[in-house]
Amino acid sequence: MNKQALNKLGFDQVVEEISSYAFTKKGKETIRALEPMNVRRRIERSFQEIKEAIGVLRLNSSIPIYSLESIIRSLEEGEKGRYIRVEDLSRMIDFLDHCRKLKRFMDDKGYVAPTISVYVESMEDITDLEEELRRCLKNGQIDDYASKTLLKVRKDLQQEQTKLRNRAQEIMKKRSSILQEQMTVEKNGRLTLPVKREHRQKVKGSVIDQSSSGATLFIEPKELEERQYVIEQLKLSEQHEVEQIMYYLTGLVLEHKPAIQVAIDVMHQYDVIFAKGKYAMDNDANEPQLNEDHVISLIEARHPQLGKEAVPLTITMKADDQALMITGPNTGGKTVTLKTTGLLTMMAQAGLLVPASPESTVMIFDEIFCDIGDGQSIEANLSTFSSRLVNIIDILRKAGPGTLALIDEIGSGTEPNEGMGLAQAILEQLVEKKAKLMVTTHFTEMKELANKRTDFINGSMSFDLETLKPTYRLIIGEAGESQAFQIALKLGLHPSIIERAHEVSYQETKSYVMDGNVLKSREMKQQVTVPRYTKKKAVNTKEETVAEFNMGDNVKVKATGETAIVYKGPDEHGDYIVQQKGEKLKLNHKRLELYIPAAELYPADYDFDIIFKSKEYRKVTKQLDRKHVDGLSIEEEEF
Repeated sequence: MNKQALNKLGFDQVVEEISSYAFTKKGKETIRALEPMNVRRRIERSFQEIKEAIGVLRLNSSIPIYSLESIIRSLEEGEKGRYIRVEDLSRMIDFLDHCRKLKRFMDDKGYVAPTISVYVESMEDITDLEEELRRCLKNGQIDDYASKTLLKVRKDLQQEQTKLRNRAQEIMKKRSSILQEQMTVEKNGRLTLPVKREHRQKVKGSVIDQSSSGATLFIEPKELEERQYVIEQLKLSEQHEVEQIMYYLTGLVLEHKPAIQVAIDVMHQYDVIFAKGKYAMDNDANEPQLNEDHVISLIEARHPQLGKEAVPLTITMKADDQALMITGPNTGGKTVTLKTTGLLTMMAQAGLLVPASPESTVMIFDEIFCDIGDGQSIEANLSTFSSRLVNIIDILRKAGPGTLALIDEIGSGTEPNEGMGLAQAILEQLVEKKAKLMVTTHFTEMKELANKRTDFINGSMSFDLETLKPTYRLIIGEAGESQAFQIALKLGLHPSIIERAHEVSYQETKSYVMDGNVLKSREMKQQVTVPRYTKKKAVNTKEETVAEFNMGDNVKVKATGETAIVYKGPDEHGDYIVQQKGEKLKLNHKRLELYIPAAELYPADYDFDIIFKSKEYRKVTKQLDRKHVDGLSIEEEEF
């Protein structure tokens, strides 16, 4: 399955999280390498293993798994002709002990784990190796009794060291007056006396070291040299015998290498299975049903990365439903729906239990493709639209009857009409190639396409207009709306503005009325054949007809298309004073046309000073309305 889809849908993150449940490095690596399969028997086998692991974990969560890295390394060292170090031989003992415990642990779990409990039967009995290693090693070192030769050498060494110390004590007592301290000191593995520098000539022997001040010389008396030599020879004999024993133990380990390798493989297998089981338990995951009949039915599904707080999704596509068109408001969960479908399908095909109801069923796909997010390539200097189109072209080339294609906001990122045309053409081609499709879109034409075709179905993400929040629930069979007009009305935008917006968008009229907290809408099916607004009556000023506008009328400046609000006029020249972007301008009536009458925008008693007068002006007006204030007056504001 293509790496881009695995990464984009979050499969890599899922397997990384599962790997954190594994104990061994080898187990973690195996889990990270998981990929979706398309062999039904292998998938079902994995499901069974995980379910049995969950059953075992519910009885006892402490599984005797041992770290395998040092064991694998020890075998490699032995194969290279080197002896296995003492500390690694100690770890081998621990590993073999865990093998016995694991075998004993699984032996009585057949009633709850009939499949995986038999895996330990392939592990051979290698207690003879464990016993020999234990005999030869004690407290992390080769034991005296590992061999008769080693025992004799160490006894001889101990006797010679005792004789050396006794002789050194005798010399110390005789030469006490020339010593810095009444004690023997070991330096560089040699037994010395701390002699005062000025008495150096009184002691025959070799200077082994001296103090930092130079006042004390550490001298090995000549009487001790011969005995020191004997001890050194015995130490060499000891080291040689220890190495011989370690080579012997290494050879013994290599003799049992096939059995040890089987034990490593079995323990590794259990590590992976129980890691999957622990993840499934923590995420309330279940075994989905599998099908090859082009059916997708995810019941109460949750995206793993959203956790248990995620709103469950129910996504259903029957065999004849080749494409699902998902619409609805932004941030309503459309993209999450695509990702949840793709990710849970991948997880199921990888043999993992999924966070969904056990009644869910998953189609086994040969390939899953997705185009989600902008995927912008800075290196290639591609625009968002271009980079996504390159991806979709790749999907078109590879799609077929056994593929699932997930496309988010198809046709976006370019001119709407062209984007819509491309979107429809691409979908038709993918349907022609028999791919299973899930697509999100804002294009109304796409909703209509789904209504016209029997192999397409609509789906919408529901939205709560009372709370103005998405519910993140998918409704199959219904086309969703962006809810922009309803939200605007709920937030207080004047109905006439919304009605005009609806007319511009859909070329039909629709009445929007807010009655208390309840939104009522009435469809008006007739086509618009006359302009929405007409000019008011004209009056004759001098010899020309001057258009009459009232204070508060929303007018459009013909030259620029920008809107303004009428303040005063007309004067004798037919000029009006209008306010545009906070500034007052004088414009001739010929340059203006009515856009929205004031009567449709404001109540009859609306105070237009709020729009046209400054805050300071209105403040003074209010003061003078209440009472006379000496020295306070109003001056008409000029434009």
